[in-house]
Amino acid sequence: MQAGVWQRGQGMTEYIIIVALVAVAAIAVYQLFGQVVRSQTAAMARELAGEDGSAQSQAAQAAAGLAVGQTETKTLQSFTGNAGVGQ
Repeated sequence: MQAGVWQRGQGMTEYIIIVALVAVAAIAVYQLFGQVVRSQTAAMARELAGEDGSAQSQAAQAAAGLAVGQTETKTLQSFTGNAGVGQ
């Protein structure tokens, strides 16, 4: 009986770890592309209302360019800093 309880606890722990990793990844993606999504949504809302949404569309393109630039500058080296310097 004891083995079954421990196995269920282990499965729940693994599930919680996976959910936490997915949440961290979602937060990172939202930080990079959140402004893009907001600008695109604003452009669509203005277009559906019969107004000009080109300014919001251009803002979305500019935000996308910034997000791409941020992803290109971040590497594993930028996370570890200078840990390997002098070795």
